[in-house]
Amino acid sequence: MDPSPTPPGLELDRAHRRRRIVMIAFWVFTFVAAAVGNTLTTRIDVARNGQVYPTWQIATNEFTSIFISLLMLPLLLRACDRWPLHADTWRRRLPLYVLGSMAWSAAHVVGMDLLRWFFYGVWGSHYEPGSWAVQAVYEYLKDVRTFFLIVAVCHTVEWFGRRTQGEASLLTAPDEGPAVESVERPERFLVRKLGRDFLVATADIEWAQAAGNYVNLRVRGRDYPLRTTLAALETKLDPTVFVRAHRSYLVQLGHVTSIEPLDAGDARLHMADGTVLPCSRRYRESLRAAASGVEPALARA
Repeated sequence: MDPSPTPPGLELDRAHRRRRIVMIAFWVFTFVAAAVGNTLTTRIDVARNGQVYPTWQIATNEFTSIFISLLMLPLLLRACDRWPLHADTWRRRLPLYVLGSMAWSAAHVVGMDLLRWFFYGVWGSHYEPGSWAVQAVYEYLKDVRTFFLIVAVCHTVEWFGRRTQGEASLLTAPDEGPAVESVERPERFLVRKLGRDFLVATADIEWAQAAGNYVNLRVRGRDYPLRTTLAALETKLDPTVFVRAHRSYLVQLGHVTSIEPLDAGDARLHMADGTVLPCSRRYRESLRAAASGVEPALARA
């Protein structure tokens, strides 16, 4: 049997993946359109000024630049996922993004120059980039704008996507007076969706899945991202009800209907809604022990 089933929302949830595909398609279209437009306008300017500059050189300069940018785009989008800018993190992470923009520009310059040397050679010509220092400064002044435009669009799209999907947060203690319920062992989570707030009972959470800087809470077939780590969330949930099944999954025992053993000691968890989640060998026995007194009883494998 396959020891690694493909659970829903592995690494990135479905909505996030759809946004990512649309975002990449948007940037491919934008970069290609810009390269075509720049090639045409430069060709017109060259002809108008009576200069001798072959069209293939103009196109090579433009398309090698956008090719390297698109090649690095997935890395930048993953970095935005890994180190998002929030109100409580942007001051600490912004310097890292500035350093990232310098690395982006350096890789962009080196990559496009190598491609230009190659294609110029194919055409029997020689590419001369001029002073490296001047080129580095010139390209960075352009690249830094492109870099932070991509970062801004990525964060804006993800922010809007979370608001549309519904983003969960932990209830905090009031400024004055005692809390209505335990903050350390919350009975409910606050979910904000399209500007409206509503409460989700902790007992309704079927499982929680780590997804980068977020934990997706599965509630009645919907995922609500909560900005925390799975380890931090685990400390706030009742350990007799919620048990770790995998380094990326925390499950509510009452929603597990059976445990299917696999080779090498791993297992699959069959959930009440028909979903199959992974259970690693490390957590299998502790999950079985915790489930021994849970109703409905698990079907023993």
